[in-house]
Amino acid sequence: MSKGVTPQSQDYSKWYTDVVQKAELADYSPVKGCMVIRPYGYALWENIKANLDKMFKETGHVNAYFPMLIPESFLKKEADHVEGFAPELAVVTHGGGKKLEEPLVIRPTSETIIWSMYKKWINSYRDLPILINQWANVVRWEMRTRMFLRTTEFLWQEGHTAHATAEEAIEESHKMIGVYRDFAENFMAMPVIVGTKTENEKFAGAVDTFTIEAMMGDKRALQSGTSHYLGQNFAKAFDVMFQNEKNEQEYVFASSWGVSTRLVGALIMTHGDDKGLILPPKLAPYQLVLVPIYRDDEAKEKVMPYVKDITDSLDALGLRYHVDSRETLSPGFKFNDWEMKGVPLRIEVGPRDVDAGKLVCAKRLSGEKAIITKKEFKETVVKMLDDIQFEMLASKKAFRKENTLDINSYDELKAATENGGFARAFWAGSSDDEKRIQEETKTTVRCIPFEQSGKEGTCFYTGKKTTTQVIFAKSY
Repeated sequence: MSKGVTPQSQDYSKWYTDVVQKAELADYSPVKGCMVIRPYGYALWENIKANLDKMFKETGHVNAYFPMLIPESFLKKEADHVEGFAPELAVVTHGGGKKLEEPLVIRPTSETIIWSMYKKWINSYRDLPILINQWANVVRWEMRTRMFLRTTEFLWQEGHTAHATAEEAIEESHKMIGVYRDFAENFMAMPVIVGTKTENEKFAGAVDTFTIEAMMGDKRALQSGTSHYLGQNFAKAFDVMFQNEKNEQEYVFASSWGVSTRLVGALIMTHGDDKGLILPPKLAPYQLVLVPIYRDDEAKEKVMPYVKDITDSLDALGLRYHVDSRETLSPGFKFNDWEMKGVPLRIEVGPRDVDAGKLVCAKRLSGEKAIITKKEFKETVVKMLDDIQFEMLASKKAFRKENTLDINSYDELKAATENGGFARAFWAGSSDDEKRIQEETKTTVRCIPFEQSGKEGTCFYTGKKTTTQVIFAKSY
């Protein structure tokens, strides 16, 4: 049976689902809207998680865990928060065969349960800051789901910090969106635009929401991570006060920030092609796959010690690899299989290669094959992987630049975003204007970029003069 996928040009949505399933990242579960993350997909998530966790700890954060069941009354304490999440809540009404005195919400996010605890832990400025991150699952009752991008249950991390001053909390929220940008670009090889969300698009309960927005392969935008300055909203809702250095009682300032398994979907759509996944070396479960080629035991006895010598050198370099020694499958099938799974480098070794002291090295990104000596390979394999990582980011930066247009009229906005693509525009419109544009064109303001030109221009929609530029796009 063919392992091919639907071409992107034919049906991008079907292509995406094909890749998720045929690369064995995830599968549909018996529970509608949920997915089962398969070992290869989970290994990818583990690499995302491990690198992010290291970055969080390097910036002074520590991990903790809070219950997934939250008293319903907690959510109602912060009005904007509960209003924003109400349609997505899953509620437990019975436990142990009895009706609960108070319904429990399965966490859609953990601000409320965490701030109820911070009230117990914070008394003085000496208790601040609190810099906690949680790796967990959340449930949001989604109507339209797509594996990794939007599912009823998903995995994520959520950071929740408490500070003595607004300046510290704002600095924290900016710092963490910067961490996400660093990770997206330097690990995922996915260029992002960093900016502020509009009032319409910001997180329920936040003063400001900061975002990283990426362009997918079909030129639509994907919100890939957010960081929120929460002001004193949750502190006031849960009466979290501290004694400052002047012995005055004051409400605590807060931030929260998170990314999720949506990043796996982002990787698929940023880099994938009609052969399947293309994974950046820094995150790929296997950076290399070795395919020994032999037809009989005599050839096998020649090839396998040679392969073992190569893997010893890979071990010494700390690289992740897999030797595909499945004897019931042809080399061609294996090549296609690992192309589907996006492994950056494929190494082919047959008896003739052993005799010549060489090996065949195939790059997933370019498809090019090269015959190199074993010595060359050992000396250059790390550089080869680094070069692939660099090329992946560079090509996607070029792709985004090519598909980002500066627009000066409503008609230009429609044309620029009709089939995907980013439209950069001067903007002085209201929230109602923004809603109207979304209803008419299905595009939204993805963000107000941190990086602004500083020039004055005319808003394409209102005709007002402004120095603010925004990015409009259709999004996932």
